[in-house]
Amino acid sequence: MQSSKNKVSCETCTISQLCIPSALSENEVTRLDGIINRGAPIHKGKFLNQAGDEFKHLYAVSTGSFKSYTLSEDGIINITGFYFPGELIGLNAISTGIHKTFVKALETSAVCALPYDQMDELSGDLPSLRKQLMRIMSKEIVEEQELHILLSRKNAAERMAAFLLSLSLRFKKRGFSATTFNLTMTRGDIGNYLGLAIETVSRLFSQFQKNEIITVSDKLIEIVDLPALLKLAGAACDEHI
Repeated sequence: MQSSKNKVSCETCTISQLCIPSALSENEVTRLDGIINRGAPIHKGKFLNQAGDEFKHLYAVSTGSFKSYTLSEDGIINITGFYFPGELIGLNAISTGIHKTFVKALETSAVCALPYDQMDELSGDLPSLRKQLMRIMSKEIVEEQELHILLSRKNAAERMAAFLLSLSLRFKKRGFSATTFNLTMTRGDIGNYLGLAIETVSRLFSQFQKNEIITVSDKLIEIVDLPALLKLAGAACDEHI
């Protein structure tokens, strides 16, 4: 990704409290900001990185959204995650120095590129930065474990409900509506991620709408009965509203 400096900074970023700077002092944020590269927007369908690329940067999503996936030798795609503002991309490449997944923009998006070698050096001077990175990596491990639990459920409706609630919570943390949001991923993407056929995804949306749990208008989702969705997913209400 070609990158260049612009006027955006961590101090003025509206999602800084969801990102690395949230645990840093004002002076530490200034030092971190000094190594960040901010490039041109990445348009829908374009790659942020591809599997096999050398790992040089961690990417913090500033606007938009991305999906990550692997591609088998026989051409089978396996979607491994979705990323929204404030979330880091590339953590799984640190150990090998090579990106293992393709990361593609789901809409016109932008990232902050953090040169890993420089950030690693800086974290040696800033214990709070190193601790924050460890927290973020720990969170990713927990989320991966939760995904395995989700996919082990036999009930497709439970998977879909849990997925919608996960999106709801992520949007809420970013200051957006927790009950009305656009799905930037396709029905096929959702099915791939949840281990469901696209026909099953469409059927579940129709079923949830018929049961007045959600309303669906193309990509726009509105959760109209949050308690019912929480019950279906087996989630705790205090995590949401």
